[in-house]
Amino acid sequence: MTTVSDPRVEFYPLQPRTLEARTVERVTPGMVRVVLAGPDIEGFRSDNFADHVKLFFPDEETGELRLPEMTAEGRWNIRAPELIYRDYTVRRFDAEAGELTIDLVAHDHGPGGRWAVRARPGDRIGVLGPRGTYHMDHDFDYFLLGADETALPAAARWLEELPREARVLAFLEVSDAGEEQKLQTPERAEVTWLHRDGAAPGTTDLLERAVRGAELPAGRGFAWCAGEAGALKPIRRYLKERGFERGATFDVDGYWRRGTVNHDHHEDE
Repeated sequence: MTTVSDPRVEFYPLQPRTLEARTVERVTPGMVRVVLAGPDIEGFRSDNFADHVKLFFPDEETGELRLPEMTAEGRWNIRAPELIYRDYTVRRFDAEAGELTIDLVAHDHGPGGRWAVRARPGDRIGVLGPRGTYHMDHDFDYFLLGADETALPAAARWLEELPREARVLAFLEVSDAGEEQKLQTPERAEVTWLHRDGAAPGTTDLLERAVRGAELPAGRGFAWCAGEAGALKPIRRYLKERGFERGATFDVDGYWRRGTVNHDHHEDE
């Protein structure tokens, strides 16, 4: 979205934390909400809906939880074979309560999804990040949002935190009607749920067709779309065709890529 010299970008010191699940809740059949807490939460920050952390999971065979060893410069070996981690956006952070909320898609084909299925209060997990945040300008006439379920926590948080008078068009892709969530939205927000109905995640053009078919309000808008990297490419091209400017008035973020483990979403930038 931005360059390192952008004054709206603020970087945080990277500190590995070990936190404990305070509560575990099934928001929908396929989404698990975990509230994390513990003494290590001290100093944690998250100021933007797109802030993301790396969650480090215990070894599924031994139960050992390994966190990265940081250098004095704040670097760590992302390829260390003993580390088991995935990226997740911060669904909510309550500094006063000392609680970090993460929504995880529950499935059986990855360590994060399997951990979510089995998670119970008291389970320990590692957290690294956010590495920084982006202080966004909300002075737009409307906002256009598009997200699949991996980006739904970020989209839901943004809908909650946008000014209550904001004009919003949001398209949210999930597997079926059972995965729809009740969201707190601005009064003038229009939320449309898109159902794959049996199609595999990342294989449809539901988001693209929805964004292309949207009747955009008059004025200056900001567009944000996130999900499977390949499915987002035509959306990125379309927004450019409509006059949106990358970084200034739109951000399209590949949260994951089919067939790729630990996809680095910054590669798409």
